[in-house]
Amino acid sequence: MIKIDVTIGTETLTATLDDTAAGRDFASMLPLEITLDDYHGIEKVGDLGRQIDNAGAPRAYEPKAGDITQYRPWSNLAIFLKPFQSSAGLVRIGEFDGPIDALSRAGEIPVRITLAD
Repeated sequence: MIKIDVTIGTETLTATLDDTAAGRDFASMLPLEITLDDYHGIEKVGDLGRQIDNAGAPRAYEPKAGDITQYRPWSNLAIFLKPFQSSAGLVRIGEFDGPIDALSRAGEIPVRITLAD
């Protein structure tokens, strides 16, 4: 398990990345500063700049609230605030360890993602 911290302003949320090719590849990109924007009130998205390794990942994934994913066709990070239907090209990276209320505010949210100490 790879633990990460997602810092939003003065608040830090903890998450756990999956022990998969996708989780390990995402961890290799850290630390990362990214701006997340609201996408239809269901998820927060931000450009990662490249596709992460999806070796062994299913073709589609049905996300739940708190999931950290990548939507490969757009190479973006997608953090789900609500559950959503199974979507082709969606690769799970990990999930938050607790509430994600700090991500629920409207508009753009700058975040810093780091490996946990």
